Amino acid sequence: MANESKNIHLNNIVKKLEENNYDGMLLADFNNIRYISGYLPQSFAFAILKENPIIYVAEMDMEIANKTSSIEIQQFTSYEELKRILKKENLTNLAIENNLTVDSFTKLNNDLKLNIEPFMAEERMIKSSEEIKKIDTAMNIAHKSLLELNPRSLIEEGISEWETAYKLGYLMRKNGAEVESFDTIVASGANSSLPHAVVSPKPLDSHILIDYGCKYQGYCSDTTRTYPSTEKQEEIFDIVLEAHDKAIKAIKPGIDGSKIDAIARDIITDYGYGDKFIHTTGHSLGLDIHEAPTLSTRGHTILENNMIVTVEPGIYLEGNFGVRIEDTILIDNKGKIIGNLPQRL
Repeated sequence: MANESKNIHLNNIVKKLEENNYDGMLLADFNNIRYISGYLPQSFAFAILKENPIIYVAEMDMEIANKTSSIEIQQFTSYEELKRILKKENLTNLAIENNLTVDSFTKLNNDLKLNIEPFMAEERMIKSSEEIKKIDTAMNIAHKSLLELNPRSLIEEGISEWETAYKLGYLMRKNGAEVESFDTIVASGANSSLPHAVVSPKPLDSHILIDYGCKYQGYCSDTTRTYPSTEKQEEIFDIVLEAHDKAIKAIKPGIDGSKIDAIARDIITDYGYGDKFIHTTGHSLGLDIHEAPTLSTRGHTILENNMIVTVEPGIYLEGNFGVRIEDTILIDNKGKIIGNLPQRL
C-alpha cells in the first residue's frame, strides 16, 4: 500500500517533468526523498527522479537505505562522479527544489542546467488516505496528551514553562509519538504575547498558551490552546474563537486560501485588534510542519479536497498577554477539524 502510494506520487512528478521538457528532477530535501521512496536520509542524499529513479546515499547509510527505500539505491562518491553519471545518461536539464543548498547548486550548476520548480510542493499539497490517517493519529496522540497534562493543575505546583513542555513531550512519546513536530511553545503571562515564545525557566503564570505537536510515522500534528484567567483575557479569547470558527466554516473546495485569511482577519479587525493579529491564518502540514498551501493575504492557492490546513488566528497585546487558538483542518467537501479537543479547556 505504501509503495503503491509512493509510485503514484512519483509517476505524477515524472509526468510533470516530461510535460515541461525536463530530463529529470534532483532532490536533496530529506522529506521529499522520504515522500517518494519511504527512506528518510540521515546525513546526505541525492535522488534523481526519472522513469527509473535512483537515490545516491553516503556509504554509512547504504544498509538502512536498502532496507527502507522503494527506489534503487547507489553509493554517492563525489559530485564529479554524479555529474559524470548524469551527463552519460543525458540528464543535464534538471528541475530542482527551491531549498537546494547554495553549495550543492554551485558544484552542479556549471555543468548542468538547473531550474527551480514547485513540482514536489504541489504534489505534497494533496494528501493520500494513508497520509491523512497518519496525521489523524498524530493529532489524537497530541490531544490525548494535553488532556492528561492538564496545564492549569501545574500552576500551584510551581512547575516552570520548560518543565511543562518537557512533560508534554514525554506524554506524547508515551502515547505513541516519535518526537515533537517542532519545539513546544509553553508561554504564560506576558510571554504569551510573543507568537514564537521560547520556553523559559519561570514558573507557569495563570494565563497559558501552548502551541505543540508530535510526529507519527513521520507525519506532523499542530495545535494551539490558550487558558485565559481574567475577564479581559476571556474577552480576547472569545474574539479569537469567533474568527477561528467562522474561518473554518468558510473552508470548502474551490475557495481561494486568501479569502479564509481575510475572514479571520476582518473579524479581529472589526473588534479593533487588526494590528494585533501579526501572522498568517494558517498553513498546511505533513512530513514538514510548514507546507504549502498557506492561508494568508498572499496565499492564492485554490483549496481542494484532501488538502490539510491549520486555522490559527491570534491577538497579541505586547507586554501583557496573547491568545491563539489553532486547529488542523481536513478539506472534505467542507472544513473538518481533525480530532476532538475542545477549544475551551
